[in-house]
Amino acid sequence: MVDFHAESETTYIYVMKKADNRLKSLIPVSGTPAGSALVVATPDGSKRQKICASWENAITGVGQVFEGSKEFRDALHKYAIAHRFHYRFVKNDSSRVTAECTDEGCAWRIHASKSHAKEFAIKKVSGAHTCESETIKSHRLASQKWVASVIKEKIRDSPNYRPRDIANDLHREYGLSLNYSQAWRGKAIAQKELYSSHEEACNQLPWFCQRIVETNPGSVATLEALEDSKFRFFVAFHASLHGFEHGCRPLLFLDVISVRSNKHWKLLAATSVDGEGDIFPVALSVVDDESQENWHWFLEQLKASLPALGEVTFISNETKPERWSDAFFKGSRLGQYTCNVSETIAEWIPSRYELSVVQLVDTIRCNLMEMMYTRRESSNAWAEVLTPSANQKLQEQMNKALTLNVVCSTGNDGNSHVFEVCDDSVNVVNINTWECTCRKWQLSGIPCSHAIAVFDRTERCPLDYCDKCFTTEYYRLTYAMSINPIPDVLVPTVAGDLSHGAALHLSPILTRRQVGRPKEKPADPRIAIKRAVRCSRCKGYGHNKATCKVPITA
Repeated sequence: MVDFHAESETTYIYVMKKADNRLKSLIPVSGTPAGSALVVATPDGSKRQKICASWENAITGVGQVFEGSKEFRDALHKYAIAHRFHYRFVKNDSSRVTAECTDEGCAWRIHASKSHAKEFAIKKVSGAHTCESETIKSHRLASQKWVASVIKEKIRDSPNYRPRDIANDLHREYGLSLNYSQAWRGKAIAQKELYSSHEEACNQLPWFCQRIVETNPGSVATLEALEDSKFRFFVAFHASLHGFEHGCRPLLFLDVISVRSNKHWKLLAATSVDGEGDIFPVALSVVDDESQENWHWFLEQLKASLPALGEVTFISNETKPERWSDAFFKGSRLGQYTCNVSETIAEWIPSRYELSVVQLVDTIRCNLMEMMYTRRESSNAWAEVLTPSANQKLQEQMNKALTLNVVCSTGNDGNSHVFEVCDDSVNVVNINTWECTCRKWQLSGIPCSHAIAVFDRTERCPLDYCDKCFTTEYYRLTYAMSINPIPDVLVPTVAGDLSHGAALHLSPILTRRQVGRPKEKPADPRIAIKRAVRCSRCKGYGHNKATCKVPITA
């Protein structure tokens, strides 16, 4: 509501709160203020947040009706904080509540009970407050649960909300002084209420698997119960499986993602790369640890999810390399020379609060759903045959090919398909097998400068010799399918709602925190191995001349 005054240049803006049907006051509407300004100025000139007017009028008088005793106690709680006084309960049960001011000499007293109409109403308010409104340093009413109820929405929007900031905000908005531990405990309760306990969430997994398959037909969701109520969970959405089979590069990166917000779980991930070089998650698995058995189970589930899988290159840093020999790799890497592609998935997972398995997987699903939509929409504006990044790489090779010399050779079948290309070195190009002795064409999937020089000589189009996964058509096929939302994913269900797995009881995985500071980023296996120390005296390794103990024979 906006209030204009003809005699004043000041404009007053009021925010009206929607009336709650549960709070039915018998006092006329005209007897209560319509609203109050959100910000007022203190005597020192600084601005301070004012308590909402509904708190000051949470208790209006005799005849005010509530749904029950709990609603009355909540209203009394807010009323006491707004008017800055303490109270204690004389009687407190489901049918009647009597409270009085704790200040000696103050006669204020209130009584509410259930009437014949089964409405919980205020029956008597006696006396007036004779106690002075004090500057409350540690209000007894500002309990941990109350702090949690006030900051819950802020915690939902800002998981990084610090206890020190909580204490400062409550002091500024309500005039209450809390120490760090009080604010911290209130935040912990709010997080626990927002994010359900592990045991409840674990028992939601059978329902979650069922909902994934129902809302996303063709998806795979497997839950396997182990001993001691432990489990492992595998999920691959149909849109991801379709995109990998029809448009992605034939590469699968296997990596483990440490969930920093929850030390109970390990996330095994199989990701691919699209025609633009961006990561494309294919499948995920939640396990208790990164063991050989769990990896074997994960790969079995992945193989069953991709029955028509052709030739695929698997890249993993599980076994550390002795040398990073890209030039002699016989498989198809298609220009991908790193295996830390799962870092993007780790960025999707909030690190400031603890997630259950259902929340963890659903958080990744939401980000994956948004990612697919964004990339699909952006590709609609592409007019080139190749994706923008692939087209740029091809142009770079075409510029290098302008100064190369090509000598034609005749193959054994009499056709000219083998060529010699000279630059700083001599390279042989075979356009029938799509090979060049520099191996850049085979490794990247895009013709190298030597091959493009041959295409210029033979009047061929370089676009015809690029791998199909780099084309715009295949990129759009990658994101042709969509991941559908899962309604009510965080709503607990009863066992009767499940068509399967109702009797399955799962418990959270309990593990000890590993010693030392957790790694923020996995090590890059391409980093060169340190050169071994060699002794200049005996030519041996592992020591130097100063510590050499090998006898030298004359």
